[in-house]
Amino acid sequence: MRRRSCLAALLGSALLTLTAFAQPANAAPASRSLTDVVPVPVSAQADSGDDFRLTPATVLAAGHGTEQVAAYLGDLLRPSTGYRLPVVARARNSAITLGLGASPRVGEQGYQLDVSRHGISLRANTTDGLFAGVQTLRQLLPAAVEAKTVQRARWVVPGGHILDYPRFAYRGAMLDVARHFFTPDQVKRYIDEIAQYKINRLHLHLADDQGWRIEIRSWPRLATYGGSTEVGGGQGGYYTQEQYRDLVAYAASRHVTVIPEIDMPGHTNAALASYPELNCDGVAPPLYTGIDVGFSSLCVDKDITYKFLDDVIGELAAMTPGRYLHIGGDEAHATTPADYQKFMGRLLPLVEKHGKLVQGWHEIAKADPAVSAVPQFWDTDGQDAATAAAAARGNKILMSPANKAYLDMQYNAGSPLGLHWAGYVEVKDAYDWDPATAVQGVGEESVAGVEAPLWSETLTTSANIEYMAFPRLAGIAEIGWSPRSTHDWATYRERLAAQGPRWTAQSIDFYRSPQVDWP
Repeated sequence: MRRRSCLAALLGSALLTLTAFAQPANAAPASRSLTDVVPVPVSAQADSGDDFRLTPATVLAAGHGTEQVAAYLGDLLRPSTGYRLPVVARARNSAITLGLGASPRVGEQGYQLDVSRHGISLRANTTDGLFAGVQTLRQLLPAAVEAKTVQRARWVVPGGHILDYPRFAYRGAMLDVARHFFTPDQVKRYIDEIAQYKINRLHLHLADDQGWRIEIRSWPRLATYGGSTEVGGGQGGYYTQEQYRDLVAYAASRHVTVIPEIDMPGHTNAALASYPELNCDGVAPPLYTGIDVGFSSLCVDKDITYKFLDDVIGELAAMTPGRYLHIGGDEAHATTPADYQKFMGRLLPLVEKHGKLVQGWHEIAKADPAVSAVPQFWDTDGQDAATAAAAARGNKILMSPANKAYLDMQYNAGSPLGLHWAGYVEVKDAYDWDPATAVQGVGEESVAGVEAPLWSETLTTSANIEYMAFPRLAGIAEIGWSPRSTHDWATYRERLAAQGPRWTAQSIDFYRSPQVDWP
């Protein structure tokens, strides 16, 4: 496990401070375009003579059903502008108007944005679409808009028209809170950071060999004992059910759906250590703080195993409004193939019993799950016969190839954080791939979307999370949202560079890749 040394951390902090002074938050390009955003929109028509300027007189006009998104927009804009920006029912002049009802072309998640000197109109068919439009609008303003204190800037939005909608409905990020525990506030910070790039799923890896992070009241030692440590032997932690519900609600306020994962039958040492009866020999192993995988397994032949799973899934399902529960299923090396099939044969109906659909790592495809199940491909070679067969049967496949989408992979040999078992993944590597050709036998029509997992073996702070996620997460988000025809590294790297001052204004500790000409 590699961590930054104290000296490296101090030097990194000093560099960030110097960069902030050299490039103040209100520094902005001489001119901006409607397409200078990430993800790039489907279509944009500029009208350079019709820019809109935000002033102290500007109001936010919220049509019926749009009040929550309008309030969120106001909260974004007030700290840096210092303007009141009241939310009103209607207005004629100098207004940013939000409304429901847009072109059928934008579907359920897209939006239309029209900018003129008289005002801005943002319309969508759902509040999800409106929220996505807000993320585009914020990037059309100077980077200083992201600051938390009043800035001196001309708050000008380029005139013109945008019509935009996603390539894939699922655009996700995964955060591993099992190897190292992250507090609710740290998770909320990450939710805010991913939502600005139109990420709409947060997959929380809640249990692994090193820690169990969610309170299950019928099996309390899972959290109090199984959650009492982490990689390296730290104190660990867990979410109470109230904290978890609050996280789910916070994510929903950012139009992000939480998908919780309990990995099984492997990756279960924290559970096995908490309850001896879950072990075939009735003996609990010690808690584990290393990073090796593949050594643990629930006891497939014991009825208590399925009582345990019924209780865990039932409590988790009751707290989770989203349709899917992630059951893991990967790297079950301590479970024989026959036992794996037997285990999945009893587990999959339990998820259905509690009203949820199954998501899992691509190994679950070997168990022939229902076509509603979503296998998540994570391997590096782009080949898996069971995954291709599942796609042929009608399953949608979620794309997370580790050598492209894993945000915990080191950027290069000098990276102070991360691992490199899947190779080094620079910014261009994370952007330069296509989900429709990533896995042999899985075409565009069989792709559910993309997800960028972030495993935490070497990560202990929010700054660590940000350093590994940014700038690569922005590229994964664009792959999931923007049309394949717009995919071009040369133009993307220019748009990505413009995100740097925004991240600096947000105090995001991002990796300044030499592949990008940061301003």
